[in-house]
Amino acid sequence: MSTITVQIPDDLDLALNVSPDALAPALLVAAAVKLFELGKISAGKAAELAGMPKPLFLITLAEWGGSASTLSAEDIAQDVANA
Repeated sequence: MSTITVQIPDDLDLALNVSPDALAPALLVAAAVKLFELGKISAGKAAELAGMPKPLFLITLAEWGGSASTLSAEDIAQDVANA
């Protein structure tokens, strides 16, 4: 897995109401949700980026107000096969 460095405002954790330790994971989830919503990455890749299992990502997506309606037939078939 690759590593990137991102400069962020010093008080972003306060603005997002998260602890400093939770800031990086929160940003990864936000990026994963948005990239999935834009159709840039699959739900599986978004879950990988967010660092969580795909079912948990889909729950998180719903909590963030996103929709899983962009799931492909292949994604759904794979989810059923893995259930």
